[in-house]
Amino acid sequence: MNLWIEFAGYIASLLVATSFYMKTIIPLRIFAIISNIAFITYGVGAGLYPVIILHTFLFPLNIIRLFQMKKLIDNVKEASDGDFSLENLIPYMNNEKVSKGDILFNKGDAADKMYYLCRGRIELKGNGLIIGKGNILGEMGIFSPHKERTDTAVCIDDDMQLYSITEKGVKQLYYQNPKFGFYLVKLITGRFITGLEKITKPE
Repeated sequence: MNLWIEFAGYIASLLVATSFYMKTIIPLRIFAIISNIAFITYGVGAGLYPVIILHTFLFPLNIIRLFQMKKLIDNVKEASDGDFSLENLIPYMNNEKVSKGDILFNKGDAADKMYYLCRGRIELKGNGLIIGKGNILGEMGIFSPHKERTDTAVCIDDDMQLYSITEKGVKQLYYQNPKFGFYLVKLITGRFITGLEKITKPE
């Protein structure tokens, strides 16, 4: 066997071993692709047809998986950096008929819906917070450990337009729409931090 063929075999083996030390997928796929080339070279030189067949199959597969992972990373980055319009939720929501004085939910109730307020205002009685149009509410209860409402919500305007979506619908959209998922994460985190600031703020 020629020295360069034997050398190609050692290089290919080293590349495979190195790929197992990769902690992230993209570098792993890159090393796997290079090792495929090295093994094909080694297999051709040494006349090892099973090696040639195996790595001829793995070579395009690793390239496809590399591009798929790159696309996934790009999509996640775009979703995390982009804006999400709450208007996109309306086709997945149900119209709630409410009027002034109606209690949307009480503190301690099961959190089985999230709401989008298109018109009017809602007051959270516990802390006196007024929720205006263009906002969602009820999302924290859905993702809380006990799935309970943390406050009582009351409609305070005559002209109200409110939409709701079930807990199951929220979770389906969360997994299917990355932009909505990141919007919810940012919203819940922001409201949680605001709550902490109120608790820890000195008098």
